[in-house]
Amino acid sequence: MKPILKYYTKKYNADSEYVCGNDDIRFEEKWLEGNGKPSSPYRVRITITNNSDEVWMGVVKCDLVCEANNPRFYMPGFMYGRNRGESPIDVPRKYPRIRQGMPSLPASDYWLVRGDRLAMPVSLVYDKGHIYGFDAKPYYNNEKGAFAYYAGYGCSWEEEAAAVSYTLGYENAPWLFVQSTTIYENTGLKEENCIVIECGEAITAEMNIYDYQGENETDIHKVFRNVYSLYHEEPRKIEGFDYVTATKDIAGAISENSWLSEDNMYSGFVWIHEDGSRTYNKLGSLSWTNGLSVAVPMLMAGVRTDNEKMISQAITFINRVVAESMNADSGLPYDAINDGKWSVHGWWFNNMHTGGHSAYLAGQAMYYIMKAYCFEKNNRSIIHDDWLEYVKPVLEVFERNKNSAKEYPFVFSEEDGSGLEYDSMSGAWCLAAVSYYMYLTGDLKYIDGVLESEQHYYDKFVRKSECYGAPLDTDKAIDSEGILAYVRAVRYLHMIRKEEYLLKHLKDGLEYEFTFKFCYNSPVKVPPLSDIGWSSCGGSVTSTANPHIHPMSSTVVDEMLYYYQQTGDEYVLSRMKDTVEWGCQTYNTYDGEYGYGLRGFMSERFCYSEGLVVEKYPDGRYASTWFALMPWAGASIVEGLTGDYWEYKNEQKK
Repeated sequence: MKPILKYYTKKYNADSEYVCGNDDIRFEEKWLEGNGKPSSPYRVRITITNNSDEVWMGVVKCDLVCEANNPRFYMPGFMYGRNRGESPIDVPRKYPRIRQGMPSLPASDYWLVRGDRLAMPVSLVYDKGHIYGFDAKPYYNNEKGAFAYYAGYGCSWEEEAAAVSYTLGYENAPWLFVQSTTIYENTGLKEENCIVIECGEAITAEMNIYDYQGENETDIHKVFRNVYSLYHEEPRKIEGFDYVTATKDIAGAISENSWLSEDNMYSGFVWIHEDGSRTYNKLGSLSWTNGLSVAVPMLMAGVRTDNEKMISQAITFINRVVAESMNADSGLPYDAINDGKWSVHGWWFNNMHTGGHSAYLAGQAMYYIMKAYCFEKNNRSIIHDDWLEYVKPVLEVFERNKNSAKEYPFVFSEEDGSGLEYDSMSGAWCLAAVSYYMYLTGDLKYIDGVLESEQHYYDKFVRKSECYGAPLDTDKAIDSEGILAYVRAVRYLHMIRKEEYLLKHLKDGLEYEFTFKFCYNSPVKVPPLSDIGWSSCGGSVTSTANPHIHPMSSTVVDEMLYYYQQTGDEYVLSRMKDTVEWGCQTYNTYDGEYGYGLRGFMSERFCYSEGLVVEKYPDGRYASTWFALMPWAGASIVEGLTGDYWEYKNEQKK
């Protein structure tokens, strides 16, 4: 039995809701081919005719409806499951969630968004092994190939039914989330939201409809693979700008402009003014956002490009961490440094519900110290025994404080290192660090417990495609960041054990991250991105709470490469190429390209839609990026280019 489609219209300048059945507008559907499976979806052509004697302007909505008892919605980059709608919602950081009944902000029983809010133009429902949904164009061009109007997507949950929606024209309803503190209520249709159908005119739209059985939620990725093949557009390529050029440009800008020699650290933000002077917001950090997550990629870039200055700066910071940052009471490193003093009071501290050491920072720091150790040993034959000695006892604290489910803490006590809060993907960085240590040293005393932990993270988060709680400033919104730690961990566990199920887990982790990664180039309407030909394809949405692209997913290029080399999976290879090519075009390739700064400058914020468009030019116009060099962002690109990928590309040249 084929799925049921229902049609609605909402007219501009009419105080009405969506109407089902309208004499003025006639709908015809033609089922062309397919069987509903991911490899052969039903293809449906919808013809919409204006039968009235006047021009019609408004939004047309098509709902795909199915009986559902426990629906989980998947709209890439926007909605995962219910966006934790089951959890407490009265928290400072608000983001869209779905609940039945009459929920209050930020939850609703339905959502409608503009087409470019989704990283992939597909909306699915999973309910007890039944998967259904559709893909369709996120925007339309006119007959001359110029942009005409946006489409839109939606989801809704009634008592015993769920629906996913496609709209010609769009709404942001019931609210438009620009950011967690900037939320606009839907006040009806505006002209820019609407499509226009002339008297007697007929327009068409096509959808691919999916309706099939899956063993679990990971089977939704079969649809995403098909959607990628249908809508993929390559990132822009700039002649002469490859992985080597990008590494030199970005790392050079970070080294020359953000290193604070008097503080022996990198600055979190750097603003450059017309007279060439610079302003800094230091935001001293152990790793994310401007500590080891900058220093280690800079070390890698320095070695790859024979730049002693980069190497010296990076090793200076790493040695400073090893010499100064340990909290003897907890056995864990302090998270932040301000005015030369180490503490757990980083810029994120007041966004936390529990104070203490962050697993995100501590686990990531141990991982990066070992990555630096390995890179120095393999490329310069320099062995830093003190770095490994620093790491080893910290890993013992990680292992000792897992809960009964084998999950690492979200927050550790500053007093004794005990676990204070759990329920997040942050602890996957501890998993990555311990897994990496076992691979480097051959010491497998933790292996049984680590494998149990890996299985826990897979079952609780990854299999359900609902990974949350990695960033420290989003009230545990579903995000694309925690998975970056998980795939690192699973890669090294697979290198140790060679178990097939671990390779499957690596695949599922990567494919979850790919749901945040744009497969097409969004028609950005806000400068500077709209003016320079910037491409969204290959960039990943940060989280369901922070709707912008940032470059952290570029740090797992090596994990994509590893999986491809193990399996020959061309889909993963193509996603890796998108990621690399996106990184090579997303920074200042010449002075002032993004409206600020020098060649190599790069911020973390790229606004592909209406989300997070809050920055302004001096004349008051909105901007689609930040006007500052942010070293951690550029270093994320550099890390992806200078690891195994660098050697892989050099081998291809031979």
